[in-house]
Amino acid sequence: MKKKKPTVLELARAAREAARILAKASTDAKNGALLVYARKLVKESGPVLKANARDLAAGRKRGLPPAMLDRLRLTPERLEGIAEGLRQIAALPDPVGEVSGMTLRPNGLRVGRMRVPLGVIGIIYESRPNVTCDAAGLCVKSGNAVILRGGSEAINSNSALAVLASESLQEAGLPGQAVQILPTADRRAVMSLLKLNSHVDLIIPRGGKGLIKSVVESSSIPVIMHYEGICHIYVDEDADLEAAARICLNAKVQRPGVCNAMEAMLVHQLAAPAFLERTLPELARAGVEIRGCPKTRRIAPWVNKAARSDWGREFLDLTLAVRVVASMEEAMDHIARYGLGHTEAIITENYERGWRFAAEVDSSSVMVNASTRFADGFQYGLGAEMGISTQKLHARGPMGLEELTCSKWIVFGQGQIRE
Repeated sequence: MKKKKPTVLELARAAREAARILAKASTDAKNGALLVYARKLVKESGPVLKANARDLAAGRKRGLPPAMLDRLRLTPERLEGIAEGLRQIAALPDPVGEVSGMTLRPNGLRVGRMRVPLGVIGIIYESRPNVTCDAAGLCVKSGNAVILRGGSEAINSNSALAVLASESLQEAGLPGQAVQILPTADRRAVMSLLKLNSHVDLIIPRGGKGLIKSVVESSSIPVIMHYEGICHIYVDEDADLEAAARICLNAKVQRPGVCNAMEAMLVHQLAAPAFLERTLPELARAGVEIRGCPKTRRIAPWVNKAARSDWGREFLDLTLAVRVVASMEEAMDHIARYGLGHTEAIITENYERGWRFAAEVDSSSVMVNASTRFADGFQYGLGAEMGISTQKLHARGPMGLEELTCSKWIVFGQGQIRE
């Protein structure tokens, strides 16, 4: 007789119970589970690779583009990379139980804060099976249970990876239900999950704008997300033009389809002639289609005319909007109007202007003389990341272990009563 699949409510109830146990688990036990998981991914990868082969075959039959098939593909080498990520998470300090700000009040009470897990986290994502492992690893280390729902194109791969995670937890003496996956591609299951605010504490969507918009509009649970990564680089009048060219080329070309790639380049009018004459041909040789404002096209008539819709657009490919501005103030005004708070950068040798840009630009990451491509949890020393938040409540920027916890007040007394 075929085993009946648990309902979404049953999964959430099991996750809540597992979260209560995991919240009390020792760092050694959580690290042990992660290291077992890393070992299984390398030594017991057969079922995962077979499941991935089924997904790839189905994807080719559905006509998925080569780039998506590549994101979907798992190999022994890629599994080793994922396993190394889990080992790195295990090596990070455990934020759970950390006490800070302990002060002695005049009445003798000692008051401080303790960092604790959030509880149960639902993660809804697309395409990449590695997100299953990254999310499981970060949630386990931070003491949270997780309910995963990947894209339908990776349902077999994600299920096999989640089974290994659950087995690893059990081998380490922890509840296997701390990592679960919705066992269906039916969209109604996601809608059910998004209404379980009494069982799930946080939803994190990772994917395209359409997915995130749908989750935000449907969820009765708090959602942490970013819609688009519309990242700008402003090349100041006091920029080192050689460094600026190198940084802008990297930010646009190194990996154009990610959320921290540069989508618009703003150049001070005093730097524009020399910088654009040097840099635009380099970008073009790298395959970038350049869409320029009228001032840009006066310097480089061969570039395409920028449409109004190109400002504030996430291209996610080798397309770049370029604008010449009269001042840093005009650049910051442009960013305020068209940016969505992901990552912005300034290239300048002017110390005061660099600090002013960092202080005044309202974004989750602000770079001074560095590529926007560094806006990444691993690059910030967080190990892996759960995603990037452009919100201002609870978490902002790359979300690592600490962002998957919150704090509670703890108070120690000696019998005091309030008069």
